Amino acid sequence: MGDKEFITITVLIAGRPYPLKINEGDEPIIRKIVKEVNDKITLFQTTYTKKDKQDHFAMTLLTYAVDLHKAQQQPDTSSLADKLQHLDSLLDKVVSNG
Repeated sequence: MGDKEFITITVLIAGRPYPLKINEGDEPIIRKIVKEVNDKITLFQTTYTKKDKQDHFAMTLLTYAVDLHKAQQQPDTSSLADKLQHLDSLLDKVVSNG
């Protein structure tokens, strides 16, 4: 096969089991995300007690979609960091030669 090992795990979201086939190395982050999703659903359940489970799921999904959209709108800071590092090295050369 490939160099990645796949495993099957079952996660609980709002008390319902969902089997997932994932890369073995991704399990810790997936478990962390599942916990965050469950915490968010619980928050909506306690805040909006008159809504049903479908509404809590939808509000949770919308929250993550908005967060993702905001993150995608951020400028690519990795190229900026590379440019700043290059500028810093140029300044070091000027100072050490001057």
